[in-house]
Amino acid sequence: MLVAAAVCPQTPLLVPQIAGNAAGELADVRSAALDAVARLCGERTDLLIVLAPTEGSGARRTGLTGSLRRFGVDYSVGGHDGATEPCCGLLIGRWMLERTFPAAVPAHEGWEVGEQTEPGECARLGRMLGERAARVALLIMGDGSARRTPKAPGYFDERAEPFDDAVARALADADAAALAAVDPTAARTLMVAGRAPWQALAGAAMAASSRAWHGELLSYRAPYGVGYFTALWTGAEPDATARDAAR
Repeated sequence: MLVAAAVCPQTPLLVPQIAGNAAGELADVRSAALDAVARLCGERTDLLIVLAPTEGSGARRTGLTGSLRRFGVDYSVGGHDGATEPCCGLLIGRWMLERTFPAAVPAHEGWEVGEQTEPGECARLGRMLGERAARVALLIMGDGSARRTPKAPGYFDERAEPFDDAVARALADADAAALAAVDPTAARTLMVAGRAPWQALAGAAMAASSRAWHGELLSYRAPYGVGYFTALWTGAEPDATARDAAR
């Protein structure tokens, strides 16, 4: 069952070696993401699942090892052997795990979900992932709209900021229903890279409805015209919730 989740940006610019002289511009975003990962892994979990968006539709389990050479640096994560090349979000998720736990990364799995995957299928994926261990933590990778400013990758769209603001509220409130209701067509138009993983999180949280979910928005910024969210969801134990209600 899902017991905790973190939502983090998947931009490779979180890696200082890739950002170069611009590393300081994302220092607060990087710090918030690493804090979220550290707190996530402190929730006494049996299995950490990193979920990130990729092209197409459907989902598949994959490794968390690969090279960041595609981003201009000779740098690998997870003891890369050249056999696999997962999506960007999984590589950045693995980098954050290694940065947070340099001695030993917690027990984990990597999963990719296609950005064109329908909301209902995303929800089913989330429910399935939540059942992979007694205490599951999800590290959800993905970005908001890439159309926040005229210099953004997708140029400016006036709908981008309201869209991201609504996602930020849902993450802050641990509102799984609001995430589940995100319109995939709007997300695609606004070049949102996190919609499918967010909706998998919603499915997992709804399946763990006996827990009282608490959300915390640790960071919400849009440098370079792209929405970056960092949030942490924790679920109070069902018996603890019952005890509190009885007091």
